[in-house]
Amino acid sequence: MNSTPNTISFKSIYIDFKAITKAGLAVSVVFSSIAGFLLGAADFQSLNLIVLLKLAIGGYCMVGASNAYNQVIEKDLDALMDRTKNRPVPAGRMSPNVALVIASILTLVGIVLLYTINPKSAMFGAVSIFLYTSIYTPLKTMTSLSVFVGAFPGAIPFMLGWVAATGNFGIEAGTLFLIQFFWQFPHFWAIGWFLYEDYEKAGFFMLPTGKKDKGTALQIILYTVWLIIASLLPALGYTGQLFITPIAAVLVFLLGLWMLFYAVKLYKLRTSKAARTLMLVSVSYITLLQFVYIFDKFLR
Repeated sequence: MNSTPNTISFKSIYIDFKAITKAGLAVSVVFSSIAGFLLGAADFQSLNLIVLLKLAIGGYCMVGASNAYNQVIEKDLDALMDRTKNRPVPAGRMSPNVALVIASILTLVGIVLLYTINPKSAMFGAVSIFLYTSIYTPLKTMTSLSVFVGAFPGAIPFMLGWVAATGNFGIEAGTLFLIQFFWQFPHFWAIGWFLYEDYEKAGFFMLPTGKKDKGTALQIILYTVWLIIASLLPALGYTGQLFITPIAAVLVFLLGLWMLFYAVKLYKLRTSKAARTLMLVSVSYITLLQFVYIFDKFLR
């Protein structure tokens, strides 16, 4: 008779832990880190699976901590928005203090795991948490420049994987950072577009012009173009050990045109449906791009 309540309790704890750490987002970020790690590895035979596991767990902890801190800080604002009002803290299923303890434990575990890989990895992980929680989060209710600030911690994971594999930060890691940095803008502005009314309830400024207008749509197009250029830099031979073959470059370019098509479509239609489609395409784009980079490295 007591097993059912306990089962429900453990299940609810698991569900709330996934929600407080934004498990779906965290896993996608971890994938970016793993992609960077694979690109930084000398070859397939030299892959250190223990280090890779530390990176995956440590990366999840760092992202989960950032999200948990964010939900503690924004608990009152989350309660105003339809998409966030059922999160554990605003819904009252988890107290802010418990969420804060979870965030602190995740921070400690994440930094320690990344430090055992190398100090640079731990430093970048700590910087990402600081930028996300201490600068990006409070800026969201002040200025649309919050997206620019948030693009920095958002771009660290791809780069972090390379640093974890090599122990070095150079032109290679910088290029991976640049790719994911430019990707942040069309991705999050598309989200800001189709969730505009919900964000407005909490007073969040997520669009560059503050409106769902041609100005915002044009900037989405421009940053998509910058993204395409950045993604092709490894094909030019100026990015050190990070390079892609002409075949991979063509595939990357076609992926960029695919995303650009939907960015232009948003400019023409300026609808929430077009913005949501662009967001989904952007997620597929960055994942496929990373796969192309990885397969190109190990199959050439």
